[in-house]
Amino acid sequence: MTRRGHMTPEQLQKLMADESGGEGGSSLEEAERIVDEVLRRKHHIAKFTRRNLTIEDFNYLLFSTELNPPIGDKVHQNMDAPLSHYFIFTGHNSYLTGNQLSSNCSDLPIADALRRGVRVVELDLWPRGNDDVCVNHGRTLTKPVKLGKCLESIKANAFATSKYPVIITLEDHLTPKLQSKVAKMITQTFGDMLYYHDSECCKEFPSPEELKERFSYQQNLQRSELEKVEKEKEEFISFFSEK
Repeated sequence: MTRRGHMTPEQLQKLMADESGGEGGSSLEEAERIVDEVLRRKHHIAKFTRRNLTIEDFNYLLFSTELNPPIGDKVHQNMDAPLSHYFIFTGHNSYLTGNQLSSNCSDLPIADALRRGVRVVELDLWPRGNDDVCVNHGRTLTKPVKLGKCLESIKANAFATSKYPVIITLEDHLTPKLQSKVAKMITQTFGDMLYYHDSECCKEFPSPEELKERFSYQQNLQRSELEKVEKEKEEFISFFSEK
């Protein structure tokens, strides 16, 4: 970019050459054609008073499937390196239909996120009574959804857009008994599609290419919070019992 925040055709040509690794880099004429096409499409200009791109113009170019074909469905990068070598499209509170305080929890936002290409889905697990598990944004007014419904939605929509692996992140606020139940639900839902990583014999994760159409999950234990709540509850009951 120039000091005024504009990209000239020469700068665009250099960027394309750098990104292609020197293989079949575009000519200056091609860069000029792309600049002209962006200005024509975005600003509807037939006669150009300037021949450079603003930051907004460049953003338009990056996300145009016609002017920037590599952003389409075809993968142009090497996908044979270990999974940890890549940036991964990650969701946050993937189950919420709206705000984080009072909206509903549902399997529908999960399905939508996966169809948009999200590869990491986050589920917050909380007890529902003594024997059931729900997905909810804890200590808020959000309405929970059953875990089984979310898992089925993940399985049904995971590879609709991309065949690369899906990682399920579990924020675990459960007792050991309910954790065991969740483990059974996950293995029953995903079966042979579930990838188990053995850190002792395998120092690095397999590549995205090797993990196509596979699921993995990461468990973040939050039991200390749950135990603290249970302890406070017991102390509260004990206090009034003594009265």
